[in-house]
Amino acid sequence: MAFKTDIEIAREAQKKPIQEIGAKLDIPSEALLPYGHDKAKVGQEFINSLEGRPNGKLILVTAINPTPAGEGKTTTTVGLGDGLNRIGKRAAICIREASLGPNFGMKGGAAGGGYAQVVPMEDMNLHFTGDFHAITAAHNLLSAMIDNHIYWGNELEIDERRVTWRRVLDMNDRALRDIVTSLGGVANGFPRQTGFDITVASEVMAILCLSSDLADLERRLGDMIVAYRRDKTPVYCRDIKADGAMTVLLKDAMQPNLVQTLENNPAFVHGGPFANIAHGCNSVIATKTALKLADYVVTEAGFGADLGAEKFMNIKCRKAGLAPDAVVIVATVRAMKMNGGVAKADLGAENVDAVKKGCANLGRHVQNVKKFGVPVVVGINHFAGDTEAEIAAVKDYVASLGTEAILCKHWAEGGAGIEALARKVVEMADSGKANFAPLYEDGMSLFGKIETIAKSIYHAAEVIADKKVRDQLKDWEAQGYGTLPVCMAKTQYSFSTDPNLRGAPEGHTLPIREVRLSAGAGFVVVICGEIMTMPGLPRVPASETIRLNEAGLIEGLF
Repeated sequence: MAFKTDIEIAREAQKKPIQEIGAKLDIPSEALLPYGHDKAKVGQEFINSLEGRPNGKLILVTAINPTPAGEGKTTTTVGLGDGLNRIGKRAAICIREASLGPNFGMKGGAAGGGYAQVVPMEDMNLHFTGDFHAITAAHNLLSAMIDNHIYWGNELEIDERRVTWRRVLDMNDRALRDIVTSLGGVANGFPRQTGFDITVASEVMAILCLSSDLADLERRLGDMIVAYRRDKTPVYCRDIKADGAMTVLLKDAMQPNLVQTLENNPAFVHGGPFANIAHGCNSVIATKTALKLADYVVTEAGFGADLGAEKFMNIKCRKAGLAPDAVVIVATVRAMKMNGGVAKADLGAENVDAVKKGCANLGRHVQNVKKFGVPVVVGINHFAGDTEAEIAAVKDYVASLGTEAILCKHWAEGGAGIEALARKVVEMADSGKANFAPLYEDGMSLFGKIETIAKSIYHAAEVIADKKVRDQLKDWEAQGYGTLPVCMAKTQYSFSTDPNLRGAPEGHTLPIREVRLSAGAGFVVVICGEIMTMPGLPRVPASETIRLNEAGLIEGLF
């Protein structure tokens, strides 16, 4: 049997006008700002009118550590939303927007796969409604205004050596990580060393995803620290007088995007911070809007639960006053085998022993998520080559942890293939068993929060940070930032900082290379090991094979 590709399936979708999708959630057509026929933004005035309505149940989908074998977290999120609607529940999904960097690099898009996709898939994975371009423009407007302020006399007495605000670009470009600007003489300003991050690592992205409305957005933008004076006192974005203009650029981007699944169910797609270098969740405003409109809201957090779920719980839920009612951890038999030491080329052969060995990674995630007081179920994302014995091995292992694993065939069958998981999720969410609490208290020291995550989630033996890092954390505490959560920037491939160390390693060391204060977003970024906030392209980037064919259709995007 020849399987259709994701893009072939997406092109065959029988999409409905976006007004019909909005009507499923009782969103009136006048509250939608259409971008073509199949996508729209939801107006802020309508969102404000939802205040006071009760919330639906919040379901988080997370996963094991990613492997080249594939996990399918977004696919499962989309499929579960369709499955819930199939069993008669009023459900919506909330996912992130895709960054151009990984689309043209190695990771690919972020719209699900098979018969569990969000459409229009090509639009979502390219420019969509322009949100990322607006964030890039707003971020770089601030950069330009900082350098302009220094050029015209530097009234704020900014120490040019201590400008912390870097530029951003929504593309993987390692050549821009470390650069010198303003070369070429007096007319071009004062030369200084700086660099670029990818847009999804921008504090502006984090702020947009954590803000409740435009007023909150502008306040947070003003709170961003962009530089320091010679006496080391901070210079804020509001001191540069950029916060108002940045808010204007972000006015439309702040409104959530509504699209649909292949089964014509509502999907909010908004914001897109990466989980390995940022907080990895879709926007608070999209999630909260969905919770007012649907009885069940399925959302995802990026990469493995050690990054995405941890930040969802400790940052997003803490900041937004949210509490998940159930968590789904996605795993595949193939990934279990890879964690058990099987090479990618050999994954097609049955290997029950490798599955059992690799289940340690899944087990660690299950135990970690339970520490937040939320009931957990495992969704086994089915691949055609999985054998009954291998599936049974995963189910038996998960059962030994006091948890259930359910086989899901949504990739091949859409919502019909995931009804069993949908029913289990409803049972869990409606049980009232969730007793959510973040992993650490606000009052714990910043270094104590880092150690808590390192030891409780990563199972590290120690955290290594030089005196400069430790002193910086203490200075921020003295300035009143000690109550902020920490946002770990770490490889997604391992519990450790070594991307090649699979399974469930223990007793390793977590090295802290750098810390950055995101005062507007409201967290401290902790950069661990060799993680980069500006990724590079792989040896053979996907962009080499992306093109328009003779019919004018995109090829190579998947």
